Amino acid sequence: MSAQPASAKVVIIGGGIIGCSTAYHLGRLGIPDCLLLERKKLTSGTTFHAAGLVGQLRSSANITQLLGYSVELYDRLEAETGQATGWKRNGGLRLACNPERWVEVKRQATTAQSFGLEMDLLTPKEAQDLWPLMAVDDVVGAAFLPSDGQANPSDITLALAKGARQAGVTLLEDTPVTRILLDDHGGLRGVETPEGIIACEKVVCCAGQWSRVLAASVGVTVPLVSVQHQYMVTEAIEGVARDLPTLRDPDRLTYYKEEVGGLVMGGYEPNPLPWALDGIPADFHYSLLDSNFDHFEQLMELALGRVPALETAGVKQLINGPESFTPDGNFILGEAPELSNFYVGAGFNAFGIASGGGAGMALAEWVAEGEQPFDLWPVDIRRFGRPHADPDWVRRRTMEAYGKHYTMAWPHEEHVSGRPCRRSPLYRVLKDRGACFGEKLGWERPNWFADLAAGEAPEDVYSFGRQNWFDAVAREHRAAREAVTVFDQSSFAKFLLQGPDAEAALTWICANDIARPVGTVIYTQMLNDRGGIECDLTVTRLAADRYYIVTGTGFATHDFDWIRRNTPAGLRAELVDMTSAYGVLSLMGPRAREVLQAVTAADVSNAAFPFATAQALPLAGATVQALRLTYVGELGWELHVPTESMIAVYEALMAAGAGAGIADAGYRAIESLRLEKGYRAWGSDIGPDHTPLEAGLGWAVKLGKGVDFKGRAALEAQEDSGVKKRFAGFTLEDPDIVLLGRETIYRDNERVGWLSSGGFGHSLGKPVGYGYVRAETPIDRAFLEAGNYTLDVAGERSPCRLHLAPLVDPGMSRVKS
Repeated sequence: MSAQPASAKVVIIGGGIIGCSTAYHLGRLGIPDCLLLERKKLTSGTTFHAAGLVGQLRSSANITQLLGYSVELYDRLEAETGQATGWKRNGGLRLACNPERWVEVKRQATTAQSFGLEMDLLTPKEAQDLWPLMAVDDVVGAAFLPSDGQANPSDITLALAKGARQAGVTLLEDTPVTRILLDDHGGLRGVETPEGIIACEKVVCCAGQWSRVLAASVGVTVPLVSVQHQYMVTEAIEGVARDLPTLRDPDRLTYYKEEVGGLVMGGYEPNPLPWALDGIPADFHYSLLDSNFDHFEQLMELALGRVPALETAGVKQLINGPESFTPDGNFILGEAPELSNFYVGAGFNAFGIASGGGAGMALAEWVAEGEQPFDLWPVDIRRFGRPHADPDWVRRRTMEAYGKHYTMAWPHEEHVSGRPCRRSPLYRVLKDRGACFGEKLGWERPNWFADLAAGEAPEDVYSFGRQNWFDAVAREHRAAREAVTVFDQSSFAKFLLQGPDAEAALTWICANDIARPVGTVIYTQMLNDRGGIECDLTVTRLAADRYYIVTGTGFATHDFDWIRRNTPAGLRAELVDMTSAYGVLSLMGPRAREVLQAVTAADVSNAAFPFATAQALPLAGATVQALRLTYVGELGWELHVPTESMIAVYEALMAAGAGAGIADAGYRAIESLRLEKGYRAWGSDIGPDHTPLEAGLGWAVKLGKGVDFKGRAALEAQEDSGVKKRFAGFTLEDPDIVLLGRETIYRDNERVGWLSSGGFGHSLGKPVGYGYVRAETPIDRAFLEAGNYTLDVAGERSPCRLHLAPLVDPGMSRVKS
């Protein structure tokens, strides 16, 4: 074994597939001064017992691309390194055994098509021809991805390790990290092992199920827990060919792959068993748990109906190995918001082999460059929040997520575990008024309101067609367009940036001009160096040295981290999270002013309180910070209310609005309203891969001001070269078509993109969607308008109409009235 060095530029903790892949890619990036430390032996944690299926399709284009890179890497890795990998592209089958699942599979095929991934829809007989051992009497249809495959987990990890060594990276086994070391200022300075201290600039934690405790030792939250996962390995079975595709049978909760002429069969039971509730045993390596035949029996019974040959097949082993799972079923990647230069790659939910190549590539580039190579929001460590610091809450939610691994992925489905967690003061009031709540980052948020008097139940009934809340949302939508509504948006993340240099800090970070008079509300993006949109929020100037920043619920950790990290060094500006101090009531609709004026002595006329301004108003015994802006396309105000006054202010508004037809409304109505107005949503319509120029938000950028800001150079270059994708809206005439996002956009019968979001515009009576039209060369408005467009929805093409302006109130007369 090599001697332990005294220092390294980068230390990687963990020698499973993710750690070895990260080491391999850092070496390929020309950063050989890397050191990988493995507590025992490479692969000996959980990698060695992984099942090894490699599928690619996910609901995110970039995560699908990341998994596609894994396949490309595994194609060449054995020849490149001389190390066997056990990799084969034998394709992957996915079955549908009821009409709803078949709709899901057809929508998945459309998603694959949108992302450029080949996926064929098959009849039951065609599927059986590819997988002769299975019974297909209950199969409605199937999908086949020819580029999916399988690998030997240990071999492919050792190939990555060998490739890392060939690039100059040092890998040390039997070298546990006993402590991560911080300096006197709380910054990272190194790691400690039994052999001594290793100074380093960056640490990459790829320690699998050990990551949560290790990261917590330096204040970093990595929300994962260990769950028992079992699969059976059979003796050879007649008729099992070496090139048999992998098979996923979600309606029977099971998966299969070929292994040495037999089968591996495992699955995801609805009642999973957690492991290591009191900690992982110190000597746990190359270790398996006791086989639990009683618990596995439920999967075995389901499998026998699909593969009758299992009834007589010899069983080599029932493997029970713990895997790390996360609360949302996605893995965790990126630089920790709590500690600079501490990176995480963990929590792979039993698809670490499929993700390994791409995740290691992305993480290595993130470490090398200091920012993600492309938008990785679905797996970004900054997607988590306060509830995720509680292991008990994480475990409850993760058990639910595991149990849903193969259940139907319904549109708009909500979790039920760990709720209610974070509640507005109005939670009980709104529940009694018929609110059906959803949850985001632990916050209970009213999605829609049932008419209790009419016998409606405030419960979601899921389907791929119109769901049971469609008519309720239509009522709320009409109230916002025709009268006045109140939305409880207390879950908004709210920050205060204050100090003598607050203006200078935001001038650099924000793409829009924030050097405005006190009382101005500014809509702005914050950009990365590629010009991509990292944050999309509002900034209100409260004083010469104080700004109030409001962003989306789910982006609280991400946006706080982005602002903190990108405030130039030396500037005197302090960022404080004010989320819990204020609730938010959004009063929206053409009669909003009438209601607001009835409850405050202040003048809220258009002349006294114009659009995009803010004032402190006396209201129901409280001082309320009123921001005149809208995300629904109507006259309105966000009322930021001291938490203790929320109920009093709500009651005053509802009493004053009784004669104006005031109504409660929820987030599903907000979505419908914002789609009609063409307002973008970060995380779907805009993000780090989209610039304001591509997204049609150039009007909110201060390029004409002669002031430098982060991302400016990239936008100037794009202005000169032109954009190759442009954001556009689309409507369908058939009101029964359900748009959910990811539907394929065709221009003149050529695939040019996919919908980033979709829904129904109740004012229009039509489905509405948005997405980017892409081309190989720069495109302009004339190019967009010259095409004929169709949308592919679950395999059916429908003509649609292109829109480049808001569908409702394009002149903003309602908003600014």
